[in-house]
Amino acid sequence: MAEEVLLTSQGKITSYLTSSLLAVAFLTSFGSSMLYGYNLAVVNSPAGYIKDFYNQTAVSRNGTEMDEESLTLMYSLTVSVFAIGGLLGSLMVGVLVTRFGRKGTLVNTTVLVFIAGALMGFSKICGSPEMVIIGRFITGIHSGISLSVVPMYLGEIAPKNLRGFLGLVPSIFICIGVFSAQILGLHELLGKEEHWPLILSLVVVPTFIQLLLLPWFPESPRYLLIEKHNVHATITALKWYRSNCNIQEEVEEMQEEQRSLTSVDTLSVWQLLLDNSVRWQVLSVVVINIGMQLSGIDAIWFYTNDIFENAGIPVAEIQYTTVATGAIEIIAGLIGCFTIERLGRRPLVIGGFTVMGVCCTGITLSLILQARLPFMRYISVGCVVGIIAGFCTGPAGVPFLITAELFKQSHRPAAYIVGGSLNWISNFAVGFVFPFLQTSAGAYCYLVFASVCFLVAVYVYVVIPETKNKTFVEISRMFSKKDPVLESQGQDHMDQLKLRKINRYGTMEHGSLELDSSYSLP
Repeated sequence: MAEEVLLTSQGKITSYLTSSLLAVAFLTSFGSSMLYGYNLAVVNSPAGYIKDFYNQTAVSRNGTEMDEESLTLMYSLTVSVFAIGGLLGSLMVGVLVTRFGRKGTLVNTTVLVFIAGALMGFSKICGSPEMVIIGRFITGIHSGISLSVVPMYLGEIAPKNLRGFLGLVPSIFICIGVFSAQILGLHELLGKEEHWPLILSLVVVPTFIQLLLLPWFPESPRYLLIEKHNVHATITALKWYRSNCNIQEEVEEMQEEQRSLTSVDTLSVWQLLLDNSVRWQVLSVVVINIGMQLSGIDAIWFYTNDIFENAGIPVAEIQYTTVATGAIEIIAGLIGCFTIERLGRRPLVIGGFTVMGVCCTGITLSLILQARLPFMRYISVGCVVGIIAGFCTGPAGVPFLITAELFKQSHRPAAYIVGGSLNWISNFAVGFVFPFLQTSAGAYCYLVFASVCFLVAVYVYVVIPETKNKTFVEISRMFSKKDPVLESQGQDHMDQLKLRKINRYGTMEHGSLELDSSYSLP
């Protein structure tokens, strides 16, 4: 195994970040998570060219141009169909990860990206706007799947003291995806009329690299042990990701989680919602995922160009200013990633939402006062930067990480379906409602977002415990103290899940788990 990097906490050795862990985190984030950010931003730069293509196609088909309302509707559908596909993809997560595994799902769903890339790339040659719209819909399905599966996979392969660090890697690559789309969309690069099909179809490149390399990495050890009862493959996977570290304690922790489950079968969403023993966890996932989108971040991205224009930035330079905000996103994401294991999850989420709430209030004040106080224009620019930085530091990635940490193996896929679905529905709702809210409430619309940010921050402070460096079983017990109802649920099933020690590991009494003695450690 490749070289290891030693991480320390307060001078004490805690664990090893192996090159295998880092490689699989980068590979899955590069080939899957990054595409979400890229597809969010990629349609902004060529918007005018895409509309012209739609109009030219209408002329060739019908002999008349499209009216402005129909053209706007077509383009809006092109943008928003991505969120509809994302919602569908998030609903498929439970079935896919149970059947194919975490890594297997990421590998098998790459076919969606190749289909979408081909449709969008050849749409202009074929004279078909429908190919662009269908391609965007399919990329949305892939993003809906990967937004849940990548954090789930990384959360399960990471040791507990590195789970936060690895769990935020996907959010950094989402920011890199947005930044890449902004850079490539510059007129000096691919921001020309003849290149818009190419810029849309470039999503196949990172996915192809992922498809070549990811199959060589092992599946999630927790999935292999708890759901597939395969100790041999579990230990092989752990040795791959942990190198020469002693893995006995980690296997025993997985077995403890297995014993605590009333069933090793994956729960449905309906069963999850009816399970009173996890109602606080489910409510927390609902709050942080809805809050992530209703915080106004999508509205800020939508309104950034107008705010910059009002601040006196020349129109020709706004695209470069927007690229600068993309760089700020990456820097903020890196700060969150490298501080989460020191500060914890709660400070990043509470601090991020609080900063966003303050800055949303600041935007409202600056937009109201900038007519009388010209310098307020620059305050509004600073608030935009503050909202983006606050979001990317914590709220952008921690909700996906927390969703993995708050639930045991049998509940986790259903929890990601709930969180992912609400995330995409809220995303679509903000995109659809914001223009009307802006028209009716004007600058005061940002006070709505500020209220949401403050409420989520208060909820996290009061309800969600710190999960840093805790096992999944320990986190579950922390929530059981909030609600002792059904705490003893599952004791009747313990006899079915008792483990007996063999070569210091363990196997099911019913013989469903078998261990090759060659994998025992001294």
